[in-house]
Amino acid sequence: MRRDDLCITVPNFFRCPISLDVMKSPVSLCTGVTYDRTSIQRWLDSGNNTCPATMQVLQSKEFVPNRNLQRLIHIWSDSVARSQHDAELAANSVVLPSHDQVKVLVKQLDNNSFSALTKIVRFARESEENREFLARMDGFLNAVFDFMRNAESDIKLIEQVVHILDLMLSKISEKKPLMKSNCLSTILVILQRGSSDSQIQSVQLLESLAVDGESKLKIAEKEGLLLELVKSLSKEKDPKLIEASLSCLISIAMPKRVKAKLIQSRTIPELKILLSEPNMTPSIIEKSLKLLETLSSCKEGRVEIWHDTILLQAIVQKVLKASSKATEHAVTILWIVCYLFRDEKALEAVVSGNGMTKILLLIQSNCSPAVRQMSADLLKIFGVNSKPCLSSYDTKTTHIMPF
Repeated sequence: MRRDDLCITVPNFFRCPISLDVMKSPVSLCTGVTYDRTSIQRWLDSGNNTCPATMQVLQSKEFVPNRNLQRLIHIWSDSVARSQHDAELAANSVVLPSHDQVKVLVKQLDNNSFSALTKIVRFARESEENREFLARMDGFLNAVFDFMRNAESDIKLIEQVVHILDLMLSKISEKKPLMKSNCLSTILVILQRGSSDSQIQSVQLLESLAVDGESKLKIAEKEGLLLELVKSLSKEKDPKLIEASLSCLISIAMPKRVKAKLIQSRTIPELKILLSEPNMTPSIIEKSLKLLETLSSCKEGRVEIWHDTILLQAIVQKVLKASSKATEHAVTILWIVCYLFRDEKALEAVVSGNGMTKILLLIQSNCSPAVRQMSADLLKIFGVNSKPCLSSYDTKTTHIMPF
């Protein structure tokens, strides 16, 4: 009967019966006796053809592995690995605190207890019910806010605070107390010094705080915060962080003053790099174009786009490439700079980047009415600036006119 808990202790070394040296590579002759490979090789090289233990003539001088020894070593190795695995499981299987114990742990937050906060995070991470319990607890969020104010210099403490707030986001109905706390400073420290996971959590937390124009302006006016968010768009960053940062920037970019600050923070050059990268995910491309569309609605953003041929051609290349939403954002940007404001330099860059062909293909696809109308407008303006016949292009036709 097989036993799963079999554990055989094998010596750490074997000695050769000939030389009594510790064996590095034990082998067996046809007699089944185990010797050190080097010693038996010297024995055979000396002209001997008998077993050194029994002095019987050997049927063969070939070395063969000692299967029994190998099996014992394998069993011993497996038992050691299993013991280590069991020890790791035991170390990780920490008992969750009870509800009463959690109440005590929350009180310990007043003493800036890292251990108490870590246990609360583990409790909240375990289930939705646990998070609801914390949300209903009087004074819990205030205790976390106070803890956050006292933890400015310790990145590990700050990361745990952001983790618990990220877990509790859906349970926090009123976000304004967070804005009045030290939350923005905490998020800034995380973006500057935190791990990639904690940065993603902090950006998600920041996006949830941007609930109205006042909060968006407050976020934008926090010194250094927008700059760190833009740095998070670097192509070398974790794609999840890039996507989270784009979502956050989109959510706060509506006020005109925020747009101006984003442009001053060199957001558009970072978006150009993302759009020029061949291996970016469709979601990142879509969000990059959406943010660029938002920035193109103000004069400073349009001017920067007008003067960047590479960026304009990168936008053209995303038409019909990533997703229908990405195509819509790309066409809207082109429509704003080329049709609505009719910048000649932008028109030249789009046409030279195969823009007419892209728009012709798009207008014959199953695009939305809004995209179809913008595409028709673009074809007309392309026609005026290239070949007169395009100005009378009928958007209801199903053929492509030869040029």
